[in-house]
Amino acid sequence: MLRTWVLVLWLLAATIAASLAARFVSIARAQTGFGEGLRIAEILAGPARDWDGDGLYDSKSDEWIEVENAGATPIGLEEYRLADADRTIRIALSGTLLPGEIKLITGSAAVLWQRAQGLSTAGLSLNNAGDTVFLLHVLGTDTLAVDEHTYGSIEGGSDRSVGRSASQSEDWILYDALNRYTGSGTPPGTGCPPTPGGPNGCTTGVESTTWGAIKRLYR
Repeated sequence: MLRTWVLVLWLLAATIAASLAARFVSIARAQTGFGEGLRIAEILAGPARDWDGDGLYDSKSDEWIEVENAGATPIGLEEYRLADADRTIRIALSGTLLPGEIKLITGSAAVLWQRAQGLSTAGLSLNNAGDTVFLLHVLGTDTLAVDEHTYGSIEGGSDRSVGRSASQSEDWILYDALNRYTGSGTPPGTGCPPTPGGPNGCTTGVESTTWGAIKRLYR
Protein backbone atom coordinates (compact mmCIF):
# COMPACT_ATOMS: atom_id res chain seq x y z
CA MET A 1 0.00 0.00 0.00
CA LEU A 2 2.84 2.36 0.91
CA ARG A 3 4.59 1.62 -2.36
CA THR A 4 1.40 2.44 -4.26
CA TRP A 5 1.12 5.85 -2.61
CA VAL A 6 4.80 6.54 -3.24
CA LEU A 7 4.29 5.74 -6.92
CA VAL A 8 1.20 7.98 -7.13
CA LEU A 9 3.05 10.88 -5.49
CA TRP A 10 6.03 10.39 -7.78
CA LEU A 11 3.83 10.43 -10.89
CA LEU A 12 2.03 13.56 -9.64
CA ALA A 13 5.34 15.34 -9.00
CA ALA A 14 6.61 14.35 -12.45
CA THR A 15 3.45 15.69 -14.10
CA ILE A 16 3.70 19.02 -12.28
CA ALA A 17 7.40 19.31 -13.11
CA ALA A 18 6.73 18.63 -16.80
CA SER A 19 3.96 21.24 -16.86
CA LEU A 20 6.18 23.85 -15.24
CA ALA A 21 9.03 23.01 -17.59
CA ALA A 22 6.79 23.55 -20.62
CA ARG A 23 5.65 26.90 -19.24
CA PHE A 24 9.21 28.00 -18.53
CA VAL A 25 10.25 26.96 -22.04
CA SER A 26 7.50 29.16 -23.48
CA ILE A 27 8.50 32.14 -21.36
CA ALA A 28 12.21 31.58 -21.99
CA ARG A 29 11.65 31.52 -25.74
CA ALA A 30 9.83 34.85 -25.55
CA GLN A 31 12.54 36.37 -23.38
CA THR A 32 15.36 35.18 -25.65
CA GLY A 33 13.95 36.75 -28.80
CA PHE A 34 11.26 34.33 -30.00
CA GLY A 35 8.91 36.50 -32.07
CA GLU A 36 10.91 39.55 -30.99
CA GLY A 37 9.58 42.74 -32.57
CA LEU A 38 5.99 41.58 -33.13
CA ARG A 39 3.66 44.17 -31.67
CA ILE A 40 0.38 46.04 -31.97
CA ALA A 41 0.84 49.16 -34.11
CA GLU A 42 -2.58 50.83 -34.42
CA ILE A 43 -6.21 50.33 -33.34
CA LEU A 44 -9.46 51.78 -34.71
CA ALA A 45 -12.37 50.90 -32.44
CA GLY A 46 -15.13 53.26 -33.63
CA PRO A 47 -15.55 53.01 -37.41
CA ALA A 48 -18.02 55.34 -39.06
CA ARG A 49 -17.34 54.34 -42.65
CA ASP A 50 -16.29 51.41 -44.84
CA TRP A 51 -12.76 50.62 -43.66
CA ASP A 52 -12.55 47.00 -44.84
CA GLY A 53 -13.23 47.92 -48.47
CA ASP A 54 -16.25 45.68 -49.04
CA GLY A 55 -18.43 48.57 -50.17
CA LEU A 56 -20.61 48.52 -47.05
CA TYR A 57 -20.35 50.18 -43.66
CA ASP A 58 -20.75 47.91 -40.65
CA SER A 59 -19.73 48.92 -37.13
CA LYS A 60 -18.47 45.40 -36.39
CA SER A 61 -16.81 44.52 -39.69
CA ASP A 62 -15.02 47.86 -40.12
CA GLU A 63 -13.09 47.87 -36.84
CA TRP A 64 -9.40 47.14 -37.35
CA ILE A 65 -6.08 46.42 -35.65
CA GLU A 66 -2.59 46.57 -37.11
CA VAL A 67 0.15 44.12 -36.12
CA GLU A 68 3.71 45.05 -37.06
CA ASN A 69 7.00 43.21 -37.28
CA ALA A 70 9.42 45.79 -35.92
CA GLY A 71 12.17 43.18 -35.59
CA ALA A 72 15.01 42.12 -37.87
CA THR A 73 13.80 38.66 -38.91
CA PRO A 74 10.60 37.20 -40.44
CA ILE A 75 7.99 36.04 -37.92
CA GLY A 76 5.48 33.25 -38.49
CA LEU A 77 2.09 34.22 -37.10
CA GLU A 78 0.43 30.83 -36.62
CA GLU A 79 1.00 30.82 -32.85
CA TYR A 80 -0.36 34.35 -32.30
CA ARG A 81 -3.85 35.53 -31.41
CA LEU A 82 -5.63 38.84 -30.81
CA ALA A 83 -7.85 39.17 -27.74
CA ASP A 84 -9.76 41.88 -25.91
CA ALA A 85 -9.82 42.95 -22.25
CA ASP A 86 -11.31 39.71 -20.92
CA ARG A 87 -8.71 37.66 -22.84
CA THR A 88 -11.35 36.30 -25.21
CA ILE A 89 -9.53 35.30 -28.39
CA ARG A 90 -11.08 37.13 -31.32
CA ILE A 91 -8.91 35.84 -34.19
CA ALA A 92 -5.94 33.55 -34.83
CA LEU A 93 -3.29 35.12 -37.05
CA SER A 94 -1.70 33.37 -40.02
CA GLY A 95 1.03 33.85 -42.57
CA THR A 96 4.46 35.41 -42.13
CA LEU A 97 5.44 39.03 -41.48
CA LEU A 98 8.74 40.22 -42.92
CA PRO A 99 10.81 42.84 -41.07
CA GLY A 100 9.01 46.18 -41.27
CA GLU A 101 5.83 44.59 -42.63
CA ILE A 102 2.38 45.43 -41.25
CA LYS A 103 -0.70 43.18 -41.17
CA LEU A 104 -4.14 44.79 -41.10
CA ILE A 105 -6.78 42.71 -39.29
CA THR A 106 -10.36 43.85 -39.81
CA GLY A 107 -13.50 42.99 -37.93
CA SER A 108 -14.79 41.24 -41.05
CA ALA A 109 -11.75 38.93 -41.04
CA ALA A 110 -12.41 38.16 -37.36
CA VAL A 111 -16.06 37.34 -38.16
CA LEU A 112 -14.99 34.89 -40.90
CA TRP A 113 -12.53 33.17 -38.54
CA GLN A 114 -15.11 32.94 -35.74
CA ARG A 115 -17.71 31.49 -38.10
CA ALA A 116 -15.22 28.85 -39.28
CA GLN A 117 -14.56 27.88 -35.65
CA GLY A 118 -18.27 27.62 -34.84
CA LEU A 119 -18.07 30.59 -32.48
CA SER A 120 -20.43 33.54 -32.05
CA THR A 121 -19.51 36.23 -34.57
CA ALA A 122 -18.53 39.17 -32.37
CA GLY A 123 -15.75 40.42 -34.64
CA LEU A 124 -12.87 42.16 -32.86
CA SER A 125 -15.35 43.41 -30.24
CA LEU A 126 -13.57 46.71 -29.59
CA ASN A 127 -15.43 48.83 -27.04
CA ASN A 128 -15.74 52.48 -28.09
CA ALA A 129 -15.75 53.60 -24.44
CA GLY A 130 -12.38 51.97 -23.83
CA ASP A 131 -10.83 48.52 -24.01
CA THR A 132 -7.54 46.60 -23.97
CA VAL A 133 -6.14 44.76 -26.98
CA PHE A 134 -3.80 41.83 -26.32
CA LEU A 135 -1.40 40.19 -28.75
CA LEU A 136 -1.00 36.67 -27.40
CA HIS A 137 1.52 33.94 -28.13
CA VAL A 138 -0.07 30.51 -27.71
CA LEU A 139 2.23 27.48 -27.45
CA GLY A 140 0.51 24.29 -26.34
CA THR A 141 -1.24 25.05 -23.06
CA ASP A 142 0.80 28.21 -22.41
CA THR A 143 -0.48 31.66 -23.34
CA LEU A 144 1.80 34.67 -23.04
CA ALA A 145 0.86 38.31 -23.71
CA VAL A 146 3.69 39.65 -25.88
CA ASP A 147 2.11 43.09 -26.33
CA GLU A 148 -0.96 45.00 -25.20
CA HIS A 149 -2.48 48.46 -25.37
CA THR A 150 -5.29 50.03 -23.37
CA TYR A 151 -7.24 52.93 -24.86
CA GLY A 152 -10.04 55.17 -23.61
CA SER A 153 -13.13 56.90 -24.96
CA ILE A 154 -11.15 59.65 -26.72
CA GLU A 155 -9.34 57.11 -28.89
CA GLY A 156 -12.57 55.14 -29.35
CA GLY A 157 -14.37 58.06 -30.99
CA SER A 158 -15.79 57.73 -34.50
CA ASP A 159 -13.08 57.21 -37.15
CA ARG A 160 -10.26 57.94 -34.70
CA SER A 161 -7.40 55.51 -34.29
CA VAL A 162 -4.65 55.28 -31.71
CA GLY A 163 -1.22 54.05 -32.68
CA ARG A 164 2.50 54.32 -32.26
CA SER A 165 3.79 57.69 -33.43
CA ALA A 166 6.31 56.14 -35.84
CA SER A 167 7.65 52.76 -36.90
CA GLN A 168 10.20 52.32 -34.11
CA SER A 169 8.48 54.43 -31.46
CA GLU A 170 7.03 53.31 -28.15
CA ASP A 171 4.87 56.46 -27.90
CA TRP A 172 1.17 56.22 -28.75
CA ILE A 173 -0.74 59.15 -30.27
CA LEU A 174 -4.22 59.96 -31.51
CA TYR A 175 -4.93 59.86 -35.25
CA ASP A 176 -7.99 62.11 -35.47
CA ALA A 177 -7.94 63.83 -38.87
CA LEU A 178 -11.44 62.54 -39.70
CA ASN A 179 -12.95 63.52 -36.36
CA ARG A 180 -10.87 66.15 -34.60
CA TYR A 181 -10.54 66.01 -30.84
CA THR A 182 -10.37 69.52 -29.40
CA GLY A 183 -10.79 68.78 -25.70
CA SER A 184 -8.19 68.94 -22.97
CA GLY A 185 -8.04 65.21 -22.22
CA THR A 186 -5.31 62.71 -23.00
CA PRO A 187 -4.20 61.87 -25.60
CA PRO A 188 -4.47 65.27 -27.28
CA GLY A 189 -5.66 65.74 -30.85
CA THR A 190 -2.98 65.73 -33.56
CA GLY A 191 -4.84 66.13 -36.85
CA CYS A 192 -2.98 63.07 -38.14
CA PRO A 193 -4.90 60.63 -40.37
CA PRO A 194 -5.32 56.94 -39.52
CA THR A 195 -2.89 54.74 -41.48
CA PRO A 196 -4.53 51.31 -41.94
CA GLY A 197 -2.01 48.88 -43.41
CA GLY A 198 0.67 51.55 -43.77
CA PRO A 199 3.52 52.88 -41.66
CA ASN A 200 2.50 55.21 -38.85
CA GLY A 201 3.37 58.86 -39.15
CA CYS A 202 1.86 62.25 -39.76
CA THR A 203 2.51 64.21 -42.92
CA THR A 204 -0.66 66.26 -43.19
CA GLY A 205 -3.18 68.05 -41.00
CA VAL A 206 -6.94 67.85 -41.07
CA GLU A 207 -7.25 70.90 -43.33
CA SER A 208 -5.74 69.08 -46.32
CA THR A 209 -6.81 65.53 -45.49
CA THR A 210 -9.44 63.80 -47.64
CA TRP A 211 -10.92 60.32 -47.47
CA GLY A 212 -9.41 59.53 -50.86
CA ALA A 213 -5.95 60.48 -49.61
CA ILE A 214 -6.31 58.19 -46.61
CA LYS A 215 -7.44 55.25 -48.76
CA ARG A 216 -4.38 55.71 -50.99
CA LEU A 217 -2.16 55.16 -47.92
CA TYR A 218 -2.98 51.44 -47.81
CA ARG A 219 -3.84 50.42 -51.36
